[in-house]
Amino acid sequence: MWLPILGLIIGLVIGLSSPLALPVTYARYLSVAVLAALDSVFGGIRAGMEGKFDTKIFISGFFTNTLMAGLLAYLGERLGVDLYMAAIFAFGVRLFQNLAIIRRYLIKN
Repeated sequence: MWLPILGLIIGLVIGLSSPLALPVTYARYLSVAVLAALDSVFGGIRAGMEGKFDTKIFISGFFTNTLMAGLLAYLGERLGVDLYMAAIFAFGVRLFQNLAIIRRYLIKN
């Protein structure tokens, strides 16, 4: 359970301390990718608390979610439709569901 939390903390520290500036054109891709990654991390934390954590499922889900979200944003940009909003909605709902389950688990235990 501590591995996803440690990875999240290390990633935040590296991200906040690096002077990397991305162009505005990548804002959609980055926002969807970050949300997909956070969804996977909180899903991993939830699975760890429930005793169902599997590293292979976590890693494959992390990269699959991030790549699919990026491809959806790219396809939407090419078609002139805001498809990235669908990914933001889906990952946002799952993120808050996982967060609610984690919160309930922590309160009960």
